[in-house]
Amino acid sequence: MWAVNASGCRWLGAGGALAVTAGGYAAGALPVLGGDPLWTPRATGPQTAGAVLAALGLTLLVLAWWRYGVLLARGAAGIAGGALGTLAAWAGPLLLAPPLHSADVYSYVAQGAMVLEGHDVYGAGPSVLGPGDLGADAAASVGGNWTDTPAPYGPAFLLLAEAAVRLTGGSVVPAVLLLRLLAVGSVALIVWAVRGFGRGDGALWLAALNPLLLVHVVGGVHNDGLTAGLMLAGVLLAVRGRWVWGSVLVGCAVMVKTPAAVALLFIGVLVARRAGGGARGIAKGLVLPGAVAGAVAAGASLLAGTGFGWLGTQSVAGAIHTPLSLTSDLGLALGTLLADDPGPVKAVVQRLGLLAAAALIAALAWRAYRGRTDSVLALGFSLLALVALSPMVQPWYPLWGTVAVAAVAWHSRAGQVLAVLSAALVYETQPSGHTPWYGFAAAGLVLALGAVWLRRERWPSARAPLPEKAPARNGARLEP
Repeated sequence: MWAVNASGCRWLGAGGALAVTAGGYAAGALPVLGGDPLWTPRATGPQTAGAVLAALGLTLLVLAWWRYGVLLARGAAGIAGGALGTLAAWAGPLLLAPPLHSADVYSYVAQGAMVLEGHDVYGAGPSVLGPGDLGADAAASVGGNWTDTPAPYGPAFLLLAEAAVRLTGGSVVPAVLLLRLLAVGSVALIVWAVRGFGRGDGALWLAALNPLLLVHVVGGVHNDGLTAGLMLAGVLLAVRGRWVWGSVLVGCAVMVKTPAAVALLFIGVLVARRAGGGARGIAKGLVLPGAVAGAVAAGASLLAGTGFGWLGTQSVAGAIHTPLSLTSDLGLALGTLLADDPGPVKAVVQRLGLLAAAALIAALAWRAYRGRTDSVLALGFSLLALVALSPMVQPWYPLWGTVAVAAVAWHSRAGQVLAVLSAALVYETQPSGHTPWYGFAAAGLVLALGAVWLRRERWPSARAPLPEKAPARNGARLEP
């Protein structure tokens, strides 16, 4: 058995993170313009060397994380209480790295500049920023698929992106680093929410120390961390009985990325159960959290000055094919076999996938309402179902549901499966953000090894999910 204790895991992972950062300076998602002198595109030789170094570092980080989780699951001596220090050791080296595994942050900066300069961010893409315009350097570094794509993000996030551009004058490196501070804040919010559910270091291991989160939220600066943090914090408040403030936070999460709206349904389950159930309780659960979040959305849309255009851009991402989307792959294959133009067939399969996801979410909400499944766990499963059946899937999207499952059931079989999935998906993209065939091969190899491990090791059952309060009598007070 691999004999590395908790301290060894901490420093092994820190060394891996440092190698990922160092490799990223040669092979990361470096800006086309405006990166001098820190982030300058390199020649082919240094790029290749950087990519190899980053891959080795990533593997060290994954191995350290895996071993740390096994030690936690087995209750090893001296393991408790060290997760926060380990998180700092692993995330610290990534703070000054160039963008890793994705160029999306350049879209964030460009869209913030568009808002600041009065462009319709929901009607056009970053290509409207010409040379000399504020944010033009960031726009030049946006990936080809997204250059002409309107923003799919809510106005709350665009306000934050605008603030970053305003404070930095649109300079690429300072703007990215400022947005990374926001990403670090989102990790801190996830940590606070996860700890609030009382599952200890193991929950933090799956949710916050997860290499998929470290690489794509801290390294890649994805706003999915902010979405997950606000959503989980809102659900925690709702579990504690403060459903109004919980709905406010989830409304803010929706104003970053709309899939967070699924959490409102499960806050509604909590409201309905505490209202005593029945038709009246269900009505309250279906209406009240949504009304609060709707007021937040309306306020954010008016405050940002971008209007309600975000309602019309939620499907734009589905037009871009991503290989991880099962429904898009199946639709494309069927369309190619059955028609000259695969587009209409693909669109039908994508819609059917979303309908299936909606049905699964409704079934999980009903089980949670009946007390058969913990509401937070059901939320996690619902978000994972939505991701699996969505027309567009990126490797970091499973983090939405993973943090919820980790918060209440990290030690479960589902937690083990999500650990394997996270370890595999982290290899799917390269530091540059590209997705070559060998990235999928590496992810497949990790999945195969993980499947063998799942068959050989079943963690002993942890404490059951947090019990929800029994439904209150009719007329019970619903205020926080």
